[in-house]
Amino acid sequence: MALKNVTDDSFESAVLKSSKPVLVDFWAPWCGPCRQLAPSLEAIAAEHGESIEIVKLNIDENPETAAKYGVMSVPTMHIHVGGEIIQTFVGAKPKAALERELADHLGA
Repeated sequence: MALKNVTDDSFESAVLKSSKPVLVDFWAPWCGPCRQLAPSLEAIAAEHGESIEIVKLNIDENPETAAKYGVMSVPTMHIHVGGEIIQTFVGAKPKAALERELADHLGA
C-alpha cells in the first residue's frame, strides 16, 4: 500500500473516521529529516498496510490541521485510534525504531 496524502478537508474522513489505526506524518517539503523518514514510512505501509494506515499531511499546504493538533516541528507523527491520538513522536527515526513504536498496531 502506498502512503496517502491528506489535507485539511480530507483529514476527518481519512483519519478520524478510519476503522483501523492511522499514523499521521506531519511533514514539509523543506524538511530534511522528513525526507529521510519517507522511505521507512513507505516500507512500513507496504509491509503492514492491512493493519495500519499511514498518511502524510503537508503542514505548509494544510496549516489548519497542523495548528489544531499543535504541531510545532516536523516531522511529527501521531497515531490515531478511533479518532483519538494515542501516541505522538517527534523527529526522524530509523525503520526499526518506528516499527517498535508501532508494534501494538502492526499485524504479525
